[in-house]
Amino acid sequence: MKIALPVWNDRIAPVFDVAGPVQIVDIEAGRIVSRHQRVLAGELPFQKALELAELGVRVLICGAISRPLLAMVRGYGIQVIAFVGGNLEAVVRGWIQGRLESDDFYMPGCRGRGARRLRASHGAYKEGFGMNGKNRCGRGQGGGRGQGQGRGQGQGRGGRRPGPGGACVCPKCGHQQPHQQGIPCMDLTCPSCGTAMTRQ
Repeated sequence: MKIALPVWNDRIAPVFDVAGPVQIVDIEAGRIVSRHQRVLAGELPFQKALELAELGVRVLICGAISRPLLAMVRGYGIQVIAFVGGNLEAVVRGWIQGRLESDDFYMPGCRGRGARRLRASHGAYKEGFGMNGKNRCGRGQGGGRGQGQGRGQGQGRGGRRPGPGGACVCPKCGHQQPHQQGIPCMDLTCPSCGTAMTRQ
C-alpha cells in the first residue's frame, strides 16, 4: 500500500494545500518496500488530487487540509488522515504500528474529539469539521467570533457557510446541483460518477 506524506524540514508539513515535497512510501506486510520523494507539479487542488491518484497513493497522512482539497482527494478513493504532526520517520513508524491515534501525533492545538473523529471516519469529512470546528484547530462554529481555543460558542461569524445559496459540484466530472440548506455537499455523492461532492 502506498502512503503519501507532505514533508517540510523532515517533518509533516503543517498545511497540505501549500506543501511542496511529498514522501511516497510503499508498505507491504508491515515493511517498507520502497520510498521516494516527489514534488507535486500541480498548483490547483484538483491537480494535486489527480497526481496522488496517478501515483497509486491509497492513504494521505497530512497536517491541516482545506475542505475542497480534502473532498477532491477523497473523490479518488484516497483515505485522508489529517491533523497529524511530528517527525516524518516517527509518523511512518506510527502508521506501520497502528499508533497514529496517539496524542503524540496530533498537530499542536488539534487534540480533541474533532480531530479524533476525522481520523476515525477514514476521510468521512463532515461540514464543520477541521480547522474551523469545535474542539479543533480553529475559532469554532456558531454564529459569533467564538471564544478561541476551539470552543466556538459565539453568536456571530462561524465555521459554516451561511444560507442556502451556491452549488454542490463534483470535483471529478464537474456535475453541479443546487446546494440544499442543512445538507453538507460532502455528504452527497455525484449521481453521474459516485464521487463525493464539494461546495462551490
